[in-house]
Amino acid sequence: MDGSANLLINAIVSGLLLGGFYAAVSVGIAISFGLLDIVNIAHPAFILLGSYAAFVGNTVFGIDPILSSVIALPVFYLLGMLSYQVYYVAFERRDDQSLRGLSFFFGLLFITEVVLVLTFGVDYRTVQAPYIGPSISLGLFDLPLRLLVPFLVAMVMVVGLQIFLSRTFIGRAVQAVAQDQGALRLMAADPVKIKRIAFGLSIATAALAGACLIIIQPVEPSIGREYIGRVFAIVVLGGLGSFPGMVIAAMTLGIAESLTATFFGPSWAPAVAFGILLITLAVRPSGILGR
Repeated sequence: MDGSANLLINAIVSGLLLGGFYAAVSVGIAISFGLLDIVNIAHPAFILLGSYAAFVGNTVFGIDPILSSVIALPVFYLLGMLSYQVYYVAFERRDDQSLRGLSFFFGLLFITEVVLVLTFGVDYRTVQAPYIGPSISLGLFDLPLRLLVPFLVAMVMVVGLQIFLSRTFIGRAVQAVAQDQGALRLMAADPVKIKRIAFGLSIATAALAGACLIIIQPVEPSIGREYIGRVFAIVVLGGLGSFPGMVIAAMTLGIAESLTATFFGPSWAPAVAFGILLITLAVRPSGILGR
């Protein structure tokens, strides 16, 4: 096989693995925006908090980055519940989810960045793990472990959440809460409590996504801004509230960015990815697997 074909195969494989990472950083938005209709602009900031939690666990205590994030999951879940409660009392209860409600999450985004800068500085931070660096060679292509591990973590997280949402009472209530709160109350479920649980879950996913991020690349406090547009694009492209659609959209953007970066240069990758978003929505406004 010639070099260009081998380069193409490796670019596609890297794109699929990168798409798995994009699914990890987007799954929280799929819950908050796709299911709860809450535009959480601050989600990438929580992902950065997850990255720094993995960094502290790894450098201070010598714990694997993924395990550090798993340990931090309850803290992030409670942080998400608290964030929603403040948002509900200040805005949603007053039926004010306009720009003033959006400003709450902008405020969280910038406050988090400032806290991270004051705590860790503006230098890039990295973690150490046996799977950061090596690759598995499978003949026609290589599997870099620093991409494979986040891909596997993302798939476990997405499948687990999909099972929870489809097979448990609370999960089905989360899917229904943005559609018909009156019917939900008839089933003896408190919509505010359900939203608080769901938002807690959306922020808990940020802990694992943050570990995936710092495994793939060094992080600094403002790097989360690079993902704001991308995660919302993936959720919209996949179809609001559709986890399988979100995964397909993440893979599509990952492959598109990898191919573009390989053959045309990395500076073109974001333009091509968002071009795919615009074309898809022009043909199918509800997204790939939208209702």
